[in-house]
Amino acid sequence: MKLKNTVGIVVSAAIAGSALPVMAQSAGSVEVEAFAKRYFTDSRHNLDDGTLVGGSLGYFVTDDVLLNIGLGTYKSLESDITGEDIDGKLAHVEAVYHFGEGALRPYVSGGFAHQELEQIGTNTDDRTTMAVAGFGVKNYLNENFFVKAGVDALYGLDHGNTEWQAGVGVGLNFGSSPAPVVAQAEPAPAPAPAPEPEPEMQSVRVELDVKFDFDRDTIRPEFRQDIQSLAEFMKTYPSVTTTVEGHTDSVGTDAYNQNLSERRANSVREALIAEGVESSRVNAVGHGEARPIADNETDDGRAMNRRVEAEVETEVEVR
Repeated sequence: MKLKNTVGIVVSAAIAGSALPVMAQSAGSVEVEAFAKRYFTDSRHNLDDGTLVGGSLGYFVTDDVLLNIGLGTYKSLESDITGEDIDGKLAHVEAVYHFGEGALRPYVSGGFAHQELEQIGTNTDDRTTMAVAGFGVKNYLNENFFVKAGVDALYGLDHGNTEWQAGVGVGLNFGSSPAPVVAQAEPAPAPAPAPEPEPEMQSVRVELDVKFDFDRDTIRPEFRQDIQSLAEFMKTYPSVTTTVEGHTDSVGTDAYNQNLSERRANSVREALIAEGVESSRVNAVGHGEARPIADNETDDGRAMNRRVEAEVETEVEVR
């Protein structure tokens, strides 16, 4: 009579939430459960009925089949002879087959269990291997949470006695694949506007060549316009920079000519800055007499070598 009343209570508890939303279990998902079961002992143990509490871990190998392992500890288990509390535990491994789809899923299970119970007055445990068969129902309350009620029969392989457990559990299901979403047909999008043609770019190069009198670093008036033109170009395209390079002829020592070439380069640099070009965009360097472009043995050749050169280049859009 106790078994029938207990089963009725736990099954009613599981069915109570069946109208709530459901998740779809699928292969690859994992279930973790905490359970409490009433243990109805066989008379050979001379024990009062007790409670088994513990947990289990399961893995869905298909959408319906769960492989499950668990471990529980007995509570309130007493000897009929001495009235003393009995310590014990039960480990199990089982396969669980679920029926149907939806929130409420009946199941059957089968597997094996190993039970260890303390023997009164001894230092050893009573160890029993059992075949386990069960049935029950799970109610999936939402996408992750479920409650469970069920009954298990345990048959002792080494003593031939049958015992019963009935209980409830709560657990989590996670890792399942979401149900596929059926895409709604959408109206064809409006054709995309034709892409703008890529602008045509052209390379523009501006060069500066300023000549100097012998042994002088003063800019001659006829080259002022060339310097202003380069400055305007650099102000129009603020990303460009330039290096002003000074040169001399071969008259004089190397050290003197190096210094003179640097003074000439700085004269042109300062002129560009005076025309509005940022100083950070103009560098100056002197090469002395090391880079002639004409024969230093003639007056005309030496006049061509007394110079400052600069150039800038950038890409501009052709309109």
